[in-house]
Amino acid sequence: MDKKLACFFTISLLSFSSLAEEKSYQEQPWGLGVTMRGASIAFDTESDKVSTFVPLMFYQGETFFMRGIEGGAHLYEYDNSQFNVIARMRFFDIPAEYQNQIQGDNIDLGFQWRNTYQEDTHLDVEIFSDINGRFYGNISNSWYIEHGDWEFMPSLTARYKSAEFNSQYFALEEITNERIGAGIEVNANIETRYHVYSNLYLIGSVGVTGLDKNAYQSSAIDQRFNSEVYLGFAFFNDKSVAKKEKLSSKSYLRVAHGWATPSNMGDIFRGDGVKDEYNNQLSSVFYGLPLTDELFGLPVDIYLTPGFVWHWNSEVQSSEQEYVLGVKAYVTIPWPTKWRIGVAEGLSYVSDLTYIEATEMEEKGYKGSELLNYIDVSFDINIGDLFNSRSLEHVWLGYSLHHRSAIFESASQFGRIKGGSNYNTVYLQFDF
Repeated sequence: MDKKLACFFTISLLSFSSLAEEKSYQEQPWGLGVTMRGASIAFDTESDKVSTFVPLMFYQGETFFMRGIEGGAHLYEYDNSQFNVIARMRFFDIPAEYQNQIQGDNIDLGFQWRNTYQEDTHLDVEIFSDINGRFYGNISNSWYIEHGDWEFMPSLTARYKSAEFNSQYFALEEITNERIGAGIEVNANIETRYHVYSNLYLIGSVGVTGLDKNAYQSSAIDQRFNSEVYLGFAFFNDKSVAKKEKLSSKSYLRVAHGWATPSNMGDIFRGDGVKDEYNNQLSSVFYGLPLTDELFGLPVDIYLTPGFVWHWNSEVQSSEQEYVLGVKAYVTIPWPTKWRIGVAEGLSYVSDLTYIEATEMEEKGYKGSELLNYIDVSFDINIGDLFNSRSLEHVWLGYSLHHRSAIFESASQFGRIKGGSNYNTVYLQFDF
């Protein structure tokens, strides 16, 4: 037996033996959305606007949270205050034709102190850094206003930018050799959400930023004020219905092993997929946290699903790690035996590009991106039903397609590329 496949089955058995006692879950605050983001370009370029496709995830747990383009964890809470560690996507708005090579969009890391000093109003004090240690800080005040099916979240923010940050992202020091001082820019933004029906909402926001004097007077900038607009739709908890106190769905652990293929998703599902000549493989572990068991009044189980993926070394690649965070929906079909169709959407980050992905980027003339959109499509069958065994009714055997891609050059945060990677995987999934 292949050593990697043997490892997969060993982990599966250990996972099954370590399952906790059955636990019930309440419905969780969650959301999954897609938006188009449009922004004006502050730099002195022929193009003065740029747009990008932005998937969004939302979740609020006791410790962890996701708020669209940011996420983090509560480190400490007292009275009306929280101290959080947070990661937030920051867009670097330049003409689309340069975004693949420059890939200026970043995920910055920082800390946030949030104080809810009165009902529906909070103050945030934040300090952030890019991956190279260029610091900036924010002071923001935000309000929440609800009127019928409408929700409004206006905010005002003052951002202090260090000289290193200002020089890199506004003076473009690496290109112009111009270094500028620190500065404070100001942003006004209003976010809105409209409840259309059941779990469907329209979402959007509009904001304006006024640059500081040092940034505006740099040779690369020709606009003092810049705008940003989001518009799209999302699925959230139905605000007109009370959250369920007990869900029918249970948490799960999924252990999978897969094989790379150079074929695209369409060819794979048509049965025309081909094998990777170097037999590159992966193994993965995913956890499923129940969010709800109903969507638009239909029995659909939805989970928050973080995962860890190990890409095995081969003659053409070293071992690499992949980290995934997604939202997955399952539809159960009870005939002729219980089986399910599942689809997940989320984000995937790899420590380095795998061979199967790097070669495709090279063939297409792209610079690859470690951060990409993640899709998982799965089909599984209940082992307990299949063998008429109550002791195995919490075990599922399935197939899933592990897919990374950049949404057809439409997303600047993924490097404006087309293509990615696909792995055919088999898995065992255990319900707690």
